[in-house]
Amino acid sequence: MTAHADAGRLRMEQLLREQDETILKRWTDLALATVGGRADRGVLAGRLRDVYQALQHSLGEGADTSDLRGLLADLSRAQAREGFTPSETATIVFSLKEAVYALLETQEDAAALRGYIWLSRLIDDLGLFTFETFVTARERIISDQAEQLLELSTPVVKLWDGILAVPLVGTLDSARTQVVMEKLLQGLVDTGSEHAVIDITGVPAVDTQVAQHLLKTVVAARLMGAECVISGIRPQIAHTIVTLGIEFGDIVTKATLADALAYTLRRSGVRFTRSADKQVVVGLEQA
Repeated sequence: MTAHADAGRLRMEQLLREQDETILKRWTDLALATVGGRADRGVLAGRLRDVYQALQHSLGEGADTSDLRGLLADLSRAQAREGFTPSETATIVFSLKEAVYALLETQEDAAALRGYIWLSRLIDDLGLFTFETFVTARERIISDQAEQLLELSTPVVKLWDGILAVPLVGTLDSARTQVVMEKLLQGLVDTGSEHAVIDITGVPAVDTQVAQHLLKTVVAARLMGAECVISGIRPQIAHTIVTLGIEFGDIVTKATLADALAYTLRRSGVRFTRSADKQVVVGLEQA
């Protein structure tokens, strides 16, 4: 770094210390304008103050910028969770240049102007870092939400002692099949159940791929010593299965979840007692 450039950097460091409150207020105003007033002023001002103080401590030759970058990463993650865009978040960082330049417009300070060029390059680098961190954080948030949705969309329900059910809704792909398989097997282990019902009433269509996923799940459950029944075979699905030539082998299938439950209850040794007039179950007696 040349003598002039070094003097400019030192002058800028001095300016950032002496005018910190003025710069911070101006930076906060510009940042709020960037996000259209959607952010809480107090919260955003606190975050920018932390970043500004870390920036001051990181200035100088060979200074450590890890704390500064850590705070910028926290800012990016917070903005991502609150629904802001990566461009808005990076622009918040870039607006610090405008806040500093507003001070230089009213004075003739050649050293400060040279220092401003150095500061601008530093802020550009920090802004790009913030943008990249934001994108990574948002991808992680989306990934976590997708996993949570998979968990929520694949509940394992205890229907009866020794009988579990997995009601499926939506498309059954490879990733979801893995979740279904893991949750079902874990449920079988936790409850000691010997029967499982996989209900596909909410699956819009069954093709060869979906059938293969179901077969894999049934085979995995059998390896755990559990018998599986597939319910929810509607007329349209039955027609599709026959047309595609899909073979379920010796896997039991039922039209409704109620039929599947009745079948598994009988298989587990439970006898039904029905009222002759009302045709409803009035008692269940162990055989």
